[in-house]
Amino acid sequence: MDYQDYIWDLGGTLLDNYETSTAAFVETLASFGIQANHDEVYKALKISTPYAVAQFVPDIPPFLQTYKANEAIELAHPVLFEGASELLKKILAQGGRNFLISHRNDQVLEILEKTGILAYFTEVVTSSRGFKRKPNPESMLYLKDKYQIENGLVIGDRPIDIEAGQAAGFATYLFDNMENLEQFIKI
Repeated sequence: MDYQDYIWDLGGTLLDNYETSTAAFVETLASFGIQANHDEVYKALKISTPYAVAQFVPDIPPFLQTYKANEAIELAHPVLFEGASELLKKILAQGGRNFLISHRNDQVLEILEKTGILAYFTEVVTSSRGFKRKPNPESMLYLKDKYQIENGLVIGDRPIDIEAGQAAGFATYLFDNMENLEQFIKI
């Protein structure tokens, strides 16, 4: 194992939520009388939720709140990527530590509990902590200082995860699938 500490993103990295989020976004658009292509919404959400909102509904302020409520309903049944739980467990078994940083609120803790992986994390940082959003490295620097992380890897599925990790002085991995990640970290 090349790293001691792993700082994970949740959505699109551990949690296969882009399909769920896309379905909720398209459904919410329809409730506002707007039709959109599934694949275009998916691509926009991969960049960020604010980006998708700006692309599809920049002039409808109540959209975001309605979408988030619909998405929360969909996320009541979270699905992990195949192999995620096993990889987190292997890291712990080899003496490593897992951390998680999410832009979401404390609903993240419920998601981690429902998927059975909450216990695999030393600390989970959510938006309720008040840190600036990635790509700002503030939340990662907090973990780095608090836990004296010297040999860490940031794992995320978007460029903002990689930018934040690099700005905090960590190695980074742009997530594509669990199999490739396991080979990369040599577990």
